[in-house]
Formats: sequence, C-alpha cells, structure tokens
Amino acid sequence: MRTFLPSILWVLLLHCCGQMTQAEVFTSISHLTDLIYTEKELVQSLREYIKAEESKLAAVKSWANKLDALTRVSTSDPEGYLGHPVNAYKLMKRLNTEWTELESLVLQNPSDGFISNISTHRQYFPDEEDATGAAKALMRLQDTYQLDSEAFARGKLPGMHSSALLTVDDCFDMGKTAYNEADYYHAVLWMQQALKQLDAGEEAVVSKVDILDYLSYSVYQMGDLPRAVELTRRLLVIDSSHERAGGNLRYYENLLRKQLSELNQDYEPASEEPIQLGTYSRPKDHLPEREAYEALCRGEGLQMNEARRSRLFCRYQDGNRNPHLLLKPIKEEDEWDSPNIVRYLDFLSDEEIEKIKELAKPKLARATVRDPKSGVLTTASYRVSKSAWLEGEEDPIIARVNQRIEDLTGLTVKTAELLQVANYGVGGQYEPHFDFSRRPFDSNLKVDGNRLATFLNYKDEPDAFKRLGTGNRVATFLNYMSDVEAGGATVFPDFGAAIWPRKGTAVFWYNLFKSGEGDYRTRHAACPVLVGNKWVSNKWIHERGQEFRRPCGLTEVD
Repeated sequence: MRTFLPSILWVLLLHCCGQMTQAEVFTSISHLTDLIYTEKELVQSLREYIKAEESKLAAVKSWANKLDALTRVSTSDPEGYLGHPVNAYKLMKRLNTEWTELESLVLQNPSDGFISNISTHRQYFPDEEDATGAAKALMRLQDTYQLDSEAFARGKLPGMHSSALLTVDDCFDMGKTAYNEADYYHAVLWMQQALKQLDAGEEAVVSKVDILDYLSYSVYQMGDLPRAVELTRRLLVIDSSHERAGGNLRYYENLLRKQLSELNQDYEPASEEPIQLGTYSRPKDHLPEREAYEALCRGEGLQMNEARRSRLFCRYQDGNRNPHLLLKPIKEEDEWDSPNIVRYLDFLSDEEIEKIKELAKPKLARATVRDPKSGVLTTASYRVSKSAWLEGEEDPIIARVNQRIEDLTGLTVKTAELLQVANYGVGGQYEPHFDFSRRPFDSNLKVDGNRLATFLNYKDEPDAFKRLGTGNRVATFLNYMSDVEAGGATVFPDFGAAIWPRKGTAVFWYNLFKSGEGDYRTRHAACPVLVGNKWVSNKWIHERGQEFRRPCGLTEVD
C-alpha cells in the first residue's frame, strides 16, 4: 500500500497539470488554485479507493469465515472428513476453482504476502484433471451402489446422513463434466438434479436456461425425443431468442414426426415424472462382468449357501509347527472353499499398521498397471488408488511382516515382490483383474464351455514378469490396514464371493494351480470406497523358490 498510493497521486497530478515542469506547478497561483480542486478530487478518489478496498476486504472476510469453518471441521478428522465422497469432491472443486476466484479478487490490488503464499502452494493444488477425476469418482459410486443424484446432493449415503451437500452449481458442474466426456447418461442425472433444486427455490449462479440447454440435448442423445422436445420448449418459454434451442426444437420435432410415422404411432406427451436412476439404461462398457461385479460390491449376488458355509471352519494356524508360530499361532478362518481363500485374524497390530502407513505416505503415487500391448507401466481409469513399495531393509517392521507371511504360508518371500501399500480415497477402486500373467490358451486344457469363454475373453500377457526372473505370481497375500464404513470389498465375480475389509486381518489365496496353470476363477476386484478411507498392503509371491514348498500336481487343475 505504501508504494501504491503515491503512484496514484503522481499519475493524477500529471493528468491534471499536463506537461508543466515542477517550477511551473508550484509558482502559478492559478495553477495552485487548480491544485486545490485537484486535491479535493484526489481525496474523493482516495475515498472511493478506500470504499472499494473495504468492499473487497468484506468479501475476503466472508470467504475467510466460510473457509475457516470448513477447515475446522476437516482438520479435526482429515481421514474421516475425506472418507465422505462429497467432501472429497468439494475439496477438489474448491481448490481448483474457488481459491482461484479468491486469488483474482485479491489480485485486483496486489497483496504481496497472500499472493506469495498462494503462489508457493499452487503447485500442490489439484488441477482440472483432478477435479474431473473427483466428479467421475462420484458417478462411479453412483453406478456401483445404485444411488440417485439426490442421495449425493443431500448427503444421504448408506448408513449415514451428513451436512456434506451439493448445491445447484455443484450438480450443474457434475453434469457438465459428464457432458464434456460425452457421458450423456450421467449428464442427464446431474442436470436433472440441478434443475430440481433450482425449481425448489435454491439460489444459484447458473441459470435455468443453461441447465435446460444441457439437459435437453443430453436427453436427446439418450434417444428420448418426446422429453427432449418438452425440455426445449420449456427453455424457449424462458428465452424465446435462444437460437440454438430454436434450431434444436425444429430438428427434434421433425425427427419425432418421422419416427412416429414410421412406427404408425400417435404423439404422446413426454412423462412429467422427473428423470431418475433407472429411467434410462446405462450404456455398456469394456467390462463383461460389470453387473455381477457391482452387485457383489453392494452385497448382492453372493453364492455362499448354507451347504457350502457348513464346510468352512476356523482354526489356529502354526505354519506346520513353524518355530515362530508355535507359542503364538494365528487365528485362521475359511472365507471360501473352492478356490480356497482364508483370512488371518490379528495379523497386523495397530502399531505395525501406523508404521507401515508412515513409511508409505511420502512415497505414495498414482498406482499403475502394465499395458498388455507395450508392457509399459501406466495409469488407468480402472485402477484408482495411490501406492508405494516398501523394502524389508527400510524398517524392522517390514522385515517382520515379510517373515510372518513366509511362516504362515510356507512359501518363500525371497523371490516375492516388495510389500506394496495402497490407499483408496474417494471412489477408489481396482476393477476386475488377474494378479497372474496369462499365457496363450492351451486348446488341450479340459475346461467347460463357460470356463473356455472366460479364457478367451482376456488378453494374454505372458511376459509381464519376465524382467523379474522369478516366474509368475503364484499367490496373493492381502493385508487390510483399515476398516471401511461403506464399500471397499474385495470381490470375485466368477464364483460370487465378497470379502469385507477388517482392520488388522489378512486374506490369502493361490493364483495358480499346482501345475502352474492360472486359476481364472481368481479374477477379482477392489470395490469403490463409498464412505471411509481404505488402506491395504499386499505381497505378491512368485513361483521361483517354491519348487519343494509347493510341488507340482498331476493334472492341470490340481
């Protein structure tokens, strides 16, 4: 401020006095008289400046009060706060757009301290891609857990009701994100919700015309011509000069007349019922078992009947009298009979979990998958989490966990991969996948028709672990390092199993038969986290070194 005001004064003096020299200014009475009026004008200009600054400061104070209240709630329990997907989405949106607006407001007259601070931290802010990803995560949760848009907008998620609400503008932004991705199915759901809240009297920046514009075209793209006509007419009642809407209406009406004529049907007005989840069919995607996978995530479609359940037992496991486990065996429960999946209780202590998380947090980066064509590790939309790899030498606890895995399973971990730690946040998931690498299908392998279809559905990647020189992934050992309030199960769509996270427990299964052939039944997925924060760590155990620990079977499927 000390440098700004003199600059204003000097500019105004030059403007009023023209090109006079300093001597001319201060020796002419008439000019000094003019300066009296100039000074008065400057005082008035100064008051206007102060008024503008006070108005801006009041706006900034309003921002600060709102954000202070938000941060008090969020910092009291960061993981719990971010465990709610709406909170995570709104944090992304806030840092991507609203803080930028605040920066622009302050930049109207530079405030060095604030700008320096925000510029320093801007490199860590989410960008447009992150904000879009957060919106997609909410839509993923909406699909998987069959939640309508109002459930999200009103904070009504399974088992909880919170004050994390979405405004009309939030819903509009969600719909626009889907629209820009040509995802008209979700665009319709979120634009409809924005319209519903606006019609209910909620204030918004976005206009009803803009919402109807996006909504009517998205409905048209979903093949609902009668409703597209009705929505476009509603738009034109509000803004009759809207050229695009006028052209669209003529096009929709002509198309509808032609369609009705071909079907020999009479025109029927569009339904007045709001568009809800289930009004339109969700488009098919790349995943053949999408419906079965998502049903299991919701706890539906489980195939464990009472007859099979009666064959499951629990026991104390001492690793075939392993010296490390004789005095303190671990509780083992059968989760599934065939393929055999077991859960170990109290495998990790709270102290071990916190240490593993502490070691992993500085290293967390977006999890990658191997591209089956190029063999290169890359990020993918079907695996949304952050992961880190920990070596046994980094801390005695990591070495101890590795040894405990070896003691329990009887398999050497010397050829295993490093301990991988993963954190799944808002909508975090890993769609159905195999842990082992597939080789070309052996036509002599005796499998039924359904299993043959499964073999042929998935791409081969025989060289996935060639660089490691340790063979294929024979088994998976998965540690759950947190409870999850809702969602986040590990599911096996092939045989209808769902395993729910329980902090401190671990599950184990074999990916390969004893013959070395892949067990295609073990295709599994990490369901999206609906509410909560999911931490896991896993150990992928490889074939080399297991020759005498797990001898070959006599047939392909032993």
